[in-house]
Amino acid sequence: MAQITVDVNGRPYVVGCEDGQEQHLQELARMFDQQVRHVSQDMGQLGDTRLFLMGALLLADELADAKNRLAALQVEVGKLQTERARIESKAVAALEAAAKRIEKLATDEAA
Repeated sequence: MAQITVDVNGRPYVVGCEDGQEQHLQELARMFDQQVRHVSQDMGQLGDTRLFLMGALLLADELADAKNRLAALQVEVGKLQTERARIESKAVAALEAAAKRIEKLATDEAA
């Protein structure tokens, strides 16, 4: 298990992560630090615990919004897939009907 030091609100914290996940954890810590600093600028110094709570709540709110958007997009994709399948079925039926007419015309001309 790897250990890295991340800075949040100007303070270092040593955290552990799976080997190979160090860069990802650094990026997550950077995002969290931005939220904490944003709260600190808006509300002043509240103490680390309160700042961290507010930062975490802001990130949770962003995550909830992203999940809601994803769910809406998944519904839309489902509708589009259903519509595509319907249109493909109509196209296949039209092509089959046209092929039958062409075959009939060819048979009638041969006779």
